[in-house]
Amino acid sequence: MHDIVQDYYGRQLQSTADLKTSACCDIDQIPAWLKPLLARIHPEVLSRYYGCGLVCPPLLEGCRVLDLGCGSGRDVYALAQLVGPTGEVVGVDMTDEQLAVARAHQAHHAEAFGYSNVKFLHGYIEHLADLDLAPGSFDVIVSNCVVNLSPDKDAVLSGVQRLLKEGGEFYFSDVYADRRVPDAVRNDPVLYGECLGGALYWNDFARLAHRHGFADPRLVTDRPLEVTDPELARRVGNLRFYSATYRLFKLAALETACEDYGQAVIYRGSIPNQPDRFVLDKHHDLETGRVFPVCGNTWHMLQSTRLAPHFEAIGNFNTHYGIFKGCGSDLPFDTNPGDASTAACC
Repeated sequence: MHDIVQDYYGRQLQSTADLKTSACCDIDQIPAWLKPLLARIHPEVLSRYYGCGLVCPPLLEGCRVLDLGCGSGRDVYALAQLVGPTGEVVGVDMTDEQLAVARAHQAHHAEAFGYSNVKFLHGYIEHLADLDLAPGSFDVIVSNCVVNLSPDKDAVLSGVQRLLKEGGEFYFSDVYADRRVPDAVRNDPVLYGECLGGALYWNDFARLAHRHGFADPRLVTDRPLEVTDPELARRVGNLRFYSATYRLFKLAALETACEDYGQAVIYRGSIPNQPDRFVLDKHHDLETGRVFPVCGNTWHMLQSTRLAPHFEAIGNFNTHYGIFKGCGSDLPFDTNPGDASTAACC
């Protein structure tokens, strides 16, 4: 699979226009604050962009960020401006042709930004331990439509867990399927290169995250993907694919379910470019100044990470009230006492 990906992204694809589906193409609306940053990036770098989402989480100034599968470096150079001169962005990719483009324009971007804070490493995202990267040395790890291309996703998540600081996060966009992808699709070189063949069934991704210590994956955004090529659509059959952005926090205190401890938070409205509301994920749109009830996991995400200075916390973990309904969970048992089927020992 590595050979297929290296050939597809190193030799067959010369620009975004060569893609045959909308899978590896970011059609998310670009926010106004990001446009000036992209305008400073070299045109050749932009022309070889194959991402499927926006991997620029807030509050990156001064952070150390790792980009897995950085390609020609578009996201690296965007993130470099967000972390600023006191931060650093490291890009890792296995494709020599892509890295050559990224490295060729380092001087251009250093001049445009007024500082140099990026480096590019040749390596495999399944073998991050082989690189000179210290455990627990990154505040944030990102990836844009690359994990699906990996033949060993367990190794990728294990490496991410090892390199993140406690309280850090893996913020990444990728492609997911509505069911397990059959071998005929998985082994198709074009479908694999187009980010469909290696896509995980979404529920298997949740299990993968749990296995590697990410107890509560949070879905941020998603959109359905379209296979416009008739022949590729025929090969895909009834499978449905989605581009989705998740955030996985490395927090030892997180539980595998959203538990209710009677807690709440108030967003201060102080995160740059987000004065009126902060969206943590699809279930948590926090309006500035409003008391917002949260589960214990959300409380930790907002109080034990770089987000903490921007939220007032209410409550503690002294009393447990059961499952927290606001995150999409509920008590699984029938609570109607009139239902004879609920009688004990009968």
